[in-house]
Amino acid sequence: MFVLIFSSVAIGALLLLILPMFSGNKWSPKGRHCYITGGSSGLGLSLAILLTKNGADVSIVARDEQKLRSALDEMEKVRQSPDQKLLSYSYSLNEAEAASAALEADCAAHDGRCPDAIFLCAGTSTPGFFVEETEASLRKGMEMTYWVQAWTALAAAKRMARDRVPGRIVFVSSLLGYMSIVGYASYSPGKHALRGLAETLRSEMILYNVKVQIFFPGTIYSPGYEQENKSKPKITLKIEETDEGMQPEKVAEGLLRGVQKGDFHISADLLGNIFRSSTKGATPGNNVVLDAICSLLGGVALPIWRRGVDASVVAHRSEHETYLAERGFFGKK
Repeated sequence: MFVLIFSSVAIGALLLLILPMFSGNKWSPKGRHCYITGGSSGLGLSLAILLTKNGADVSIVARDEQKLRSALDEMEKVRQSPDQKLLSYSYSLNEAEAASAALEADCAAHDGRCPDAIFLCAGTSTPGFFVEETEASLRKGMEMTYWVQAWTALAAAKRMARDRVPGRIVFVSSLLGYMSIVGYASYSPGKHALRGLAETLRSEMILYNVKVQIFFPGTIYSPGYEQENKSKPKITLKIEETDEGMQPEKVAEGLLRGVQKGDFHISADLLGNIFRSSTKGATPGNNVVLDAICSLLGGVALPIWRRGVDASVVAHRSEHETYLAERGFFGKK
């Protein structure tokens, strides 16, 4: 996500060579019933197209009906079989009742069959300074990062347990679910919370033969990213100015690859693997060699990166004080 002096081409190439030696694709989407929230744009849409190309029955859920129609048109272009079911549903997923209704509608369209895989891609970010947040904005931040996925996960877990479906639930967190920086007070907490939920459910859902996974992507060059940049503080933009993000299509490929390998914590690039390995605690690892190398790199370089970030924040103090003064912040109570 941010420039790190240790991410050299040589190390990246070495990891790419090592990883395939210890892993193989075990899960195939072909013929599976896949359900994607936030499937009308960005990562969700790219994943829907990728799963369609791989022969899955794909259902997407989002609020905007026009975007859903456009997304469904894109999916139809890559249909592999006339028997594939490609469906869309318009629901507001940040409410428990609506999230449950959306899932039940999709089950009904599949003769009552619960999805084999639930991909929770819904979520938005509205960056800003914590001192300018309100109760309403902070609650909305959790609603649009944590609850928008948690409610569907709850409905899916209940349905899978009742139907005895050996499926999977895949959360989408963020690199900001491993750490955070200035500007993400309304976003990062929800992404951290998703990790806590996924950690819990990974253990609990073993009771029902349901696999739980969670994805931690870095910057995705999507419509959502363009929107969040409109409110993003200057200091946050400064810290991220050398950020090398990824296109949604590549991120979707990384997500599917991790799902196929059975990784619990899924990372799509070297930087994600460094943060993952350096903060994993008791989380199951992905690859002994990869994890060891990334953990070593993180132990050396992450403190250097953090000091650089802190120095940038300190250098911004004067400009930030002017920014707050112009908005009358110091006269408020």
